[in-house]
Amino acid sequence: MKHIPAIKTVLLDMDGVLWHGSEPVIDIQSLFKCIRDSNLQAYCVTNNSTSSVGYHLERLRGFGVSLSPQQIITSAEATGAYLKKTFSEGGDVFLIGEEGIRQALEQRGFDILEVGSNKDPLAVIVGLDRGFNYRVFNQAVQHIRRGAQFLGTNPDLTLPTPQGPAPGAGSIIAGIEASSGKKAHIIGKPNMDLYSLALSRSSSQPGEVIMIGDRLETDILGAQRLGMLTGLVLTGISTREQAENWNPQPDIIAENAIQVIEKLRKFDEKPI
Repeated sequence: MKHIPAIKTVLLDMDGVLWHGSEPVIDIQSLFKCIRDSNLQAYCVTNNSTSSVGYHLERLRGFGVSLSPQQIITSAEATGAYLKKTFSEGGDVFLIGEEGIRQALEQRGFDILEVGSNKDPLAVIVGLDRGFNYRVFNQAVQHIRRGAQFLGTNPDLTLPTPQGPAPGAGSIIAGIEASSGKKAHIIGKPNMDLYSLALSRSSSQPGEVIMIGDRLETDILGAQRLGMLTGLVLTGISTREQAENWNPQPDIIAENAIQVIEKLRKFDEKPI
């Protein structure tokens, strides 16, 4: 019999948990009300590096939810924090990515090299880039071969959309790994950098946290490694059959995030 520990923080993935593309998969305002009514604090923790914190805040406001910037933790934010810790004085970097990661790097004092630049960057950062092309691919590989640190924002091979799974950042990272012969250091889930930032901002210990996500191999695996409670929702990528065959199984498997919170409330300090 499992028991619910004393949870105080909810980490919510966004893509596949709150929405697919522009379409919500749940009543988002009701979800956050349910979290508040349960005396829990919520943080959105996403592997998506394409959009800025401001974009996510505005989008949530459109669904009637008001959060602070500190409550939005993206793989772009975590990548920026990692780079600043590694290269405290900033410097030149080469980026494959969109506006979210670009803003996160520039805000921390990093200069993004233009394609064709002869400078050697401190690091090559690779996220999802829907304008990705061969020239950029080749230059990234050459920089890595010459010694630049190789960082990947997240390993997601696909991302959920209303039309079905689409290629994710992990598919670009895999190609660069194959061509450069080097493995990327991955910042996002299931690795620890993004989770560590979330724990720091929420002032939580792993045992006080539940991670709600739609991917076993990222959301659930990373949280399990840290000793967090886990809730797998069926609104995104992973299926119930996959979840039931996962070892160890997620603590809660539910149709959506509201059901996860309701189960937490119903079985507080009781077997689940």
